[in-house]
Amino acid sequence: MSPLSLSAEQLTKRFDHFTAVEGVSFSVQRGEIYGLLGPNGAGKTTTIRMLLGLLRPTAGQGTVLGYDIVRQPEEIRRRVGYVSQKFSLYPDLTVAENFNFYAGVYGVARRSISARRGDTLALVGLADQEPVRAASLPGGARQRLALACALAHQPDFLFLDEPTAGVDPISRRALWDLLYALAASGTSILVTTHYMDEAENCYRLAFIYQGRIVAEGTARDMKEQQMQGQVVELDCEPLDRALTILRQAHLFDEAALYGSTIHAIGPDAQAALVQLPGLLADQGVTLHSAEVIAPSLEDVFITRLRHVDQSVHSPA
Repeated sequence: MSPLSLSAEQLTKRFDHFTAVEGVSFSVQRGEIYGLLGPNGAGKTTTIRMLLGLLRPTAGQGTVLGYDIVRQPEEIRRRVGYVSQKFSLYPDLTVAENFNFYAGVYGVARRSISARRGDTLALVGLADQEPVRAASLPGGARQRLALACALAHQPDFLFLDEPTAGVDPISRRALWDLLYALAASGTSILVTTHYMDEAENCYRLAFIYQGRIVAEGTARDMKEQQMQGQVVELDCEPLDRALTILRQAHLFDEAALYGSTIHAIGPDAQAALVQLPGLLADQGVTLHSAEVIAPSLEDVFITRLRHVDQSVHSPA
């Protein structure tokens, strides 16, 4: 089998006068977890739908498992699994009935379904839930059922479109442990997300924004090579007043809440640090600490998107 499981070259999709995806290019290796990270409306789902052969590209080309996304979409869909953004199984059917239905849709031989069901439900931690109606399952278990159904025909490639949206942290962690195990066995995975911590789990990832890929690499590459400026973490109170002051003072290019702290990003953080204590104290803000830190993936993402916005709106 080729080490390359997916190739997208200049994929573009236009709807009338709106361009949803423009010139997207990337590849996924066999056994790799590749992430598409971007805000809602960035083009993640449209990209997946083109790669599945559900939408015909306006321009560009692509292959999945060696099959052309325009000429051979049925071959692709027989060999991949897909978990959509929303729970798409049948709530009134039991766990076993949902699995049986999708196994049949995927062409699994009837004589093999029972054994396949037992193995796959055990893999996702639902072995004791076969008689339970899907509607009665908690959110994390429903997503694991959706994944089990996508795995019914033992696909070589998985497309997961925001699979953990609305899922509790423990269930999210369990799902990612399962994805690691699948990748280790040779399954290639393309996952979309807007959770920064999930993006860190991907072997490689791309930032997609306004239909375009604006950065690509490992999470480490992103932090070391894509970051523009330094990050200062401020522990202060009240946070809302401090954030307003920082933005009005223009000491930094960007300032945003980060949990119970503020991350401020600028080209010369050390110089800004000299002015910060007096600036904040004069306006009633207590500064407990301020230090230059290594950027998080979220910091990189914010600065890259800001750079793109500036490039688009700057005069020619």
